[in-house]
Amino acid sequence: MTASSRHFVLAAGGTGGHLTPAFALAHELERRGHHVALITDERGAAIPGKPDFLTAHVLPAGRFGKNPLHWIKGISAVLKGRGMAKRLYETFAPSAVIGFGGYPALPALLAAQSSGVPTVIHEQNAVLGRVNRLMAGRVDAIATAYPDVDRLDAKHEGKVHLVGNPVRPGVLALRDEPFPTFTEEGLFRVLVTGGSQGARVLSEIVPDGLAMLPMALRSRLQITQQCRPEDLERVRTKYAEYGIAAELGTYFEDMAARLADAHLFIGRAGASTIAELTAVGRPAILIPLPIATDDHQSANVREMVKAGGARAIKQPMSTVADLDSAGFSDKANADRAKQSDTLQRLAKDVSRQIQAMAQRPETLANAAHAAWNCGRPKAASDLADLVEGFGGADMMDVIRVGENNARGASQGAEVGQGASS
Repeated sequence: MTASSRHFVLAAGGTGGHLTPAFALAHELERRGHHVALITDERGAAIPGKPDFLTAHVLPAGRFGKNPLHWIKGISAVLKGRGMAKRLYETFAPSAVIGFGGYPALPALLAAQSSGVPTVIHEQNAVLGRVNRLMAGRVDAIATAYPDVDRLDAKHEGKVHLVGNPVRPGVLALRDEPFPTFTEEGLFRVLVTGGSQGARVLSEIVPDGLAMLPMALRSRLQITQQCRPEDLERVRTKYAEYGIAAELGTYFEDMAARLADAHLFIGRAGASTIAELTAVGRPAILIPLPIATDDHQSANVREMVKAGGARAIKQPMSTVADLDSAGFSDKANADRAKQSDTLQRLAKDVSRQIQAMAQRPETLANAAHAAWNCGRPKAASDLADLVEGFGGADMMDVIRVGENNARGASQGAEVGQGASS
């Protein structure tokens, strides 16, 4: 450690969407010689990918639903968590506490403010999350992943910094690799995933949509698709009936390599997914999860769609309850029968969008480059620069924060490299 090393606390809810950027920042801060600790819940402490050097402190985190009767229990948990965090800060003495959203971040941020510790929040989505909305007026800086963030009050604009959404080093390393060669005769490799647990709607509509493609395109398909365990055999049977080459699995450890080989991605629109697609430069057909909080996945796709790097398909809310449930009840089966027309329309939309993007090799390559131009590859380092500016004794740190206070000062698309072929 150097004489200028400091302590930082990262606080994040127990989901991959919150923790992935927290882990990326931890790596960057540790590389710069700082000590880093993590505050999360039990679920977050068990998520794969946590750096070995990062000590996790599990705090109670109250949840606040629509029922006011549950708020008393939630408030009690937050107060207990705040007290535990304050005791941690007495010994760890952080220069700043950085919240990444989710309820476990709330007591950590409240404890920091009552202890006089600077605070920063990072928003991964294009809609400010509930905890970040609650804390936006009280923190010292707000880091965002998108230039336009819904539910972010304009009065906070002076402390907003566009940094992007940090991605895994293995994915970021692919940014300067060219888009895989795509010709009118060669293989057409499509990667289909629905997040960490898959998405039943993709198992329902993607095989049917691919089967609707013209034979000249369909015969060249090579599909890699993530499915839920209960969907595997049904989807495998569909692809066999359609004569489409497909590799299916519930989890792929080498997802970065598969993304590198893919000509087209089909899947959900979570913040980490969008960040990885734009970091690598892969065109996509995105189907936002309709029940995502504040419909944030629909907001996440806007920048990429506007740039020409993706097409978005809206999934009707009526298809969610049964398709994304864990099993098939009699009622769910009846509902699915009624929804067959809706699913067919979604499958046709998938087919139409694929044909629009892959009708000529240059069309798909141009979409890949448009996606690449939306990437913010310096997200981890820019976020580290931001948080280093708080609580430092070195006057140069104070000067540097002042100079970097403009929104996205060190960001912007790099040109002349990457996805264009």
